[in-house]
Order: sequence, then C-alpha cells, then structure tokens
Amino acid sequence: MSASGLSELVAEEERRRKRAPWGVIALALLTGLALIRNGSGEFDVGPPQPASAVAPDTRENQAPETFAAGPVTLGFAAVDRVRIPAIQVDAPVMPVGLDANGWVAAPPPEEPKLAGWFTGAVSPGEKGTAVVVGHVDNKQGPAVFYGLGALKKGNRVDILRKDGRTAVFEVYGVEVFEKSNFPGDRVYGSKGTPELRVITCGGGFSKQSGYDGNVVVFARLVAVT
Repeated sequence: MSASGLSELVAEEERRRKRAPWGVIALALLTGLALIRNGSGEFDVGPPQPASAVAPDTRENQAPETFAAGPVTLGFAAVDRVRIPAIQVDAPVMPVGLDANGWVAAPPPEEPKLAGWFTGAVSPGEKGTAVVVGHVDNKQGPAVFYGLGALKKGNRVDILRKDGRTAVFEVYGVEVFEKSNFPGDRVYGSKGTPELRVITCGGGFSKQSGYDGNVVVFARLVAVT
C-alpha cells in the first residue's frame, strides 16, 4: 500500500475510532486475541504473568509537564518491526484496523510471530498513545508476545518505523486486566506525550473460553534514533 493510501486508511480508522468508546475497542481486542494453549509439555504451564511490583508507578497519573523534557516528537510513519531485547522479540509488524463490525482486527492466527500496529491510534513516536498487539500462543505453541508478562520496569521496546527512524520506549508498568473490567480510558487514553501500549492475552485460562484477560505493557518514548 502506498504512503498516501495508508494515510487515508489511518484517517478513516481515526474517524471510526472517535465514533466508538474505548471500552468497545478494548473488548474487541480481548476477543480478537483470545487463542488457546495446547495441552502438553512445558507450554502447558502457560505464559509468564506480571508481578504486582511491575504495576505503573504514580507518575503515570501526573501531568506531562512534571516530567523532564524527552526526545523530539515524531510525525506519522507506518511501522516495520518491533524489538523487545529482554524477551528476545524481533518481529515484523502489519497494520491492523477495525473490521466491518467495528472490532479491532488481530494479526492472522496462522501468523503467530507477526505483530500488529493499530492504525486507529497514532503511530509510535507521535504525540498520543500508540498500540501494538500480538498473539500470546496458538495450538502449535508460543507466539510473538508469549513472554510479554515477564517484562520489568526499565526494559526497552524498540519500534522500527518505515521512515527509517526508531522510536525507543521504556517500560514503566505491566499489568493484567480482566475482560469484564478492562479500563479502556486508562490504557488507551492520550497523556499528551508519545506513549506505547503492547498488548496480548493473559490472566486465567480455560479450554472453553480461552484467556480471561489481557497483559498490557505501558511504555513512554525516551529516545529516537
């Protein structure tokens, strides 16, 4: 897709997003990313879940001007790859938007190592909250974000953009939220500065209904290369 075509898609997704509450979009993410574990070997233990000590600190609720001046804010650019060194993630990223019913579309389940950038929000490095999603597993085994719950404060998430720039984000919190009580405004709401959310399935699991929640990584832009 050309840059102009992608820009038109982003604009349309943004218009559709504004017509739907974040809670609806959050529910769509939870539904779209719900997969099942297989039943054998080490994988049966399930993916790591974040400890309570990794919850975002109180700074996340402060106004942006209380922070030291950060890196320059970037303009729009599509996303190429996501790298998370602490959990050995180096994955291609595809654009995902809303389907015909207004739900967020996850990457294809047959592509478990592929992540998705939600084009209904900003691109990583722009002012606002960018969103990257990916599967935790499928019937064959662990997927791209299987280790997401093991991240700790201070870990790095690198987003390689198609304009040649890399937006470097630092993790300041990792939490699990139940589907039935997903805080959409808190997770997706803009703080007026460049932020990133990386999301996969998590929480409890049953073969009947899959995962009952989502692991959410909170990160803020700290450098641009």
